[in-house]
Amino acid sequence: MDKSINEENIERFAKLNAIGIALSAERDLKSLIELIVMGAKSLANADGGTLYIVTEDQKLKFEIMITDSLDIKMGGTTGKPIPFAPIPLYHSDRTPNSSMIAAYSAINHQTINIHDAYTADGFDFSGTRAFDQKTGYRSKSFLTVPMKNHENEIIGVLQLINAIDAKTQAIIPFSEQSQHLAESLASQAAVALTNRFLIEEFRLLFESFIGLIAKAIDDKSPYTGGHCRRVPTLTMLLAKAACETQQGIFKDFSMTEEELYELKIAGLLHDCGKVVTPVHVVDKATKLETIYDRIDLIETRFEVLKRDAEIKLLKSKVAILEGRDRSDLQELELKYQAYLQQLESDRQFLRHCNIGSERMSDQDKARLREISNHKWLNEQGNEVGFLTDDEFYNLDITHGTLNPEERQIINDHMKVTIEMLEALPYPQNLRRVPEYAGGHHERMDGKGYPRGLTREQMSIPARMMGIADIFEALSAADRPYKKGKTLTECLHILGKMKLSDHIDPDLFDLFISEQVYLEYAQEFIAPDQIDEVDLTKIPGYTPRITN
Repeated sequence: MDKSINEENIERFAKLNAIGIALSAERDLKSLIELIVMGAKSLANADGGTLYIVTEDQKLKFEIMITDSLDIKMGGTTGKPIPFAPIPLYHSDRTPNSSMIAAYSAINHQTINIHDAYTADGFDFSGTRAFDQKTGYRSKSFLTVPMKNHENEIIGVLQLINAIDAKTQAIIPFSEQSQHLAESLASQAAVALTNRFLIEEFRLLFESFIGLIAKAIDDKSPYTGGHCRRVPTLTMLLAKAACETQQGIFKDFSMTEEELYELKIAGLLHDCGKVVTPVHVVDKATKLETIYDRIDLIETRFEVLKRDAEIKLLKSKVAILEGRDRSDLQELELKYQAYLQQLESDRQFLRHCNIGSERMSDQDKARLREISNHKWLNEQGNEVGFLTDDEFYNLDITHGTLNPEERQIINDHMKVTIEMLEALPYPQNLRRVPEYAGGHHERMDGKGYPRGLTREQMSIPARMMGIADIFEALSAADRPYKKGKTLTECLHILGKMKLSDHIDPDLFDLFISEQVYLEYAQEFIAPDQIDEVDLTKIPGYTPRITN
């Protein structure tokens, strides 16, 4: 008999050791909580178990509740909510809630072993009796163990209900050995939970800090608000589609939760280098914009030219009238009106050039130079060119609003992004953040920046972010230099980019075939941009034939 008991003890201690190892290895908080209760039930051969966590407002919150004989399992990984309110540790007058056994155990750092709840004195078991009456259960033996972390702080309470005799299956009191094993497990569990809480808190702090950086970058410009937060969302949608598809090149592709988290963080940080990009470059809505749009200065010069022309006309009229020869008055007036029309035409032309929404033709560039060479009298009375060298340089931009130097400043944000991200000491699960975040301006043919990487040199997640960044920019309606494009226009441009070896061809096909673009659009794109897409007309894409 003694030998049998000794073997049983060895077996239970081995089980405790195995549970302790499993607790230290478990990463998911809900699974960890469930493992604690299931392990404690097994060690003490209990029918039921509950685990409470101490909240910031000093209450015991139900995290998991299991009763085998009633087939009850709530909380933990089940997804089923526990319909019981948290137990306050203190009353409203700050006196201890000593009538509730779980609260008493937590407040006094004491294990409570009740042989029979119906005959025990000092605790309120009215709720237990009501539960029993409703379910037909008989709650009898209770083992309530406070969970102390390494700093001797109570973080929760483990409660076991109804110890079962292994031979007779009768409900018995929890033995002294079961109590010691439960206390040992509770101690290990408290440390494991504390570590997991700390990891979760640091993870939340890290994510909040990253989100703050992304928001700061977005808020730096009123025109790109949300870009740093929309790109990771779209990237994750594309990653999800690649993991879930059962067809094509990605049918065997998968990413773990940690890998998806790593990609999400990279998405949030993909433009962090823009913190050093001057606002006047990021927000340059027109070619002449710096702190303000200098087209207004040119407008003033046109008004000066009109004034000077009117003064000249009036002086000429006076001279004609004084000479009493009025034959040239009509011709003078016609020339004046023609000049005004030419000034207005030039004014409208320069305003159009300033917008930068269309590519400038060689003919337009020639006209711009001709206007630039016109003379006018400045405020000092000196005759100078109608446009300054800097004004001409910016208005002569072939496409868009940025001159080469400004475009280089924008491009340099990628170098800064990579430098910033590579300087951080990442944990193992985030080591690829710089690679993912730093590659969204690379091209499949190696003509991108900043490193000129080819498709073979880039990971699939990095290529995903490239497509997400482009599609978000095309569809965004908050840019100063363009309106948000329709879905058809966005996909048409992406299709051309596929054909020109700019973006990953397989990811482009997946982006369309799995309707990632539409899922994103329904949340982030204005309704008037969501048009009916004819996939047969998207360059580089052949719709999949389904039976």
